[in-house]
Amino acid sequence: MRIGFGVDFHQLIEGRDLWIGGVLLPHSKGALGHSDADVLLHAICDALLGAAGLGDIGVHFPDTEMKYKNIDSKILLQKTMELIQKEGYKIGNIDSTVCLQAPKIRAYIASMQQVISEICCISIKDISIKATTTENMGFVGREEGLIAYATVLLEQQ
Repeated sequence: MRIGFGVDFHQLIEGRDLWIGGVLLPHSKGALGHSDADVLLHAICDALLGAAGLGDIGVHFPDTEMKYKNIDSKILLQKTMELIQKEGYKIGNIDSTVCLQAPKIRAYIASMQQVISEICCISIKDISIKATTTENMGFVGREEGLIAYATVLLEQQ
């Protein structure tokens, strides 16, 4: 078994869509990034890649490559799954936390779990997504950005 940890940060700005966990959330601000800036899927990708000893998301999907400009992060997660499967691993479970002041995401967590479950070929019960605010402190509290953390357990197939 191998454990991986991932973290991702994105700035929030007007005029962008807010994608979290592969789900489009209604909000006045969206995450700024080279891709669709899905902070949760990026953290999960980094955790998976790290657990498999394959570097990080920037190594495999660099923001200097135009082919990744505005790419759907669900595609990045699918490609990450292909990389870890090639190394002989499968996911045991995913535990994650999204830190943002707004919007509240509780109503969307089941949809996020469904998306991740389908891409990663694991049960929804093996995917934990939690959310927290920073109690109006820091850049997250001022709604200038958001953060996601993810920990994964990989098992040999």
